[in-house]
Amino acid sequence: PILSFRYSLFLFLKCVLVSHLILFSLSPFISLGSCNHCSLFVFLGLIILSILHRTVAYASSVQNNLDSPWQIFFSFAKSLLYSLGTWPLLLSLQYLYSLGVPEKWQMVDVYGLDPELLATVPRPVLAVVLLFPCSDKYDEYKAVQEAEIEEKGQSVSENIYYLKQVVTNACGTIALIHSVANNVDKIQLEDGHLKQFLDDTKTLNPEDRGDLLQKAEGIINTHKELALEGQTKAPDANEQVIYHFVTFVHKDGDLYELDGRKSFPINHGHTSDDTLLEDAAKVCQQYIDRDPDALYFTVVALTAA
Repeated sequence: PILSFRYSLFLFLKCVLVSHLILFSLSPFISLGSCNHCSLFVFLGLIILSILHRTVAYASSVQNNLDSPWQIFFSFAKSLLYSLGTWPLLLSLQYLYSLGVPEKWQMVDVYGLDPELLATVPRPVLAVVLLFPCSDKYDEYKAVQEAEIEEKGQSVSENIYYLKQVVTNACGTIALIHSVANNVDKIQLEDGHLKQFLDDTKTLNPEDRGDLLQKAEGIINTHKELALEGQTKAPDANEQVIYHFVTFVHKDGDLYELDGRKSFPINHGHTSDDTLLEDAAKVCQQYIDRDPDALYFTVVALTAA
């Protein structure tokens, strides 16, 4: 689901409750026959106010100068639609298989972070991908986290594959590359654009890998062809997007968070092939807890088909 189920339910119930409270307070002044229409209008009004609230939050976080409220609203809407439009592409088996991933693997929705819902995800799980809003709280925590790691240090396996994000709107593809590249021993990639890219960048540093991704025409064209299905115009590669993807993988006994916007991989401590999903879910929950008012936290996993 694109929208967090629990937040969707909360928003729906809140709108219903508030709309009925408003109608109750107005009941002495309106006829019973008009209640249904009023209820509908009040409910829709609350939904619109929620959208406008997110637009205002976006306006306070954008770095570019927008001249009018309409520019802010349409910039927010366009950014949101592109970010969420990349999500189905990440889940697309056609995209996965076109890059050389064998059909014995798939990307699936994780419908919730509770143990009962995690238990429904097919095993084994090779990687977990989180979609979340790039808010000020994310940027603030990112700066604090990186400063703390630079001061105290951390252990990072030499076998981890990590690349920096150079192109603004490539985080979905980078999340997929991180998922596959750190599991090539299990996935056994077929010959194709992704295998060639990983072979070419195996000995490069994360910055050079990110630079080379800009020139990887096979991967870029595959992304564009599938992303453009149903669209009339491709999004600008440098257009501001307010949602972001990060990947969680198991490597050499530890759980790693791979975020192309961060300076390095983040080691979250011990994990295993069997507990990767549950351990990654705990970190995903921390993202939600740090920004409880944000919308659209979503999780998928690379699993056996």
